[in-house]
Amino acid sequence: MTRNDVTEAIIAAKISKGLSWAEIAETVGQSKEWVTAGCLGQMTFTAAQAATLGKLFDLPDEAVKLLQVVPYKGSLPTAVPTDPLIYRFYELINVYGTTFKELIHEEFGDGIMSAIDFKMDLSREPDPKGDRVNITMSGKFLPYKMY
Repeated sequence: MTRNDVTEAIIAAKISKGLSWAEIAETVGQSKEWVTAGCLGQMTFTAAQAATLGKLFDLPDEAVKLLQVVPYKGSLPTAVPTDPLIYRFYELINVYGTTFKELIHEEFGDGIMSAIDFKMDLSREPDPKGDRVNITMSGKFLPYKMY
């Protein structure tokens, strides 16, 4: 069994049980964004969290153990994403990446936004012209140090 096998088992169980990511996250006790990333193989669960998921999804012991192993992060199958939704994020970074960089440096100085000390919230924003996707990302600023 591989971590990818566990992800596929989780997705199959989620569909078969009719669960939403928000419901799964509530059971685990973390945000829907973080739990979804973990279930898709990008985060490490604690023993208690993995056991909760194991019970929820009827996973074998080996799968529960694999949920506790630090994953190889970054799971896109190609350098340039081919999935249309994920490609739009790639496009967004290509168009606005230099703007993000310039504005962050102007506001904070020379450094980066952490993807480790990070949180995200995704919600639906009603709009008469068609609902909008609202994503808020917040990462700790990490300045480059002189040495």
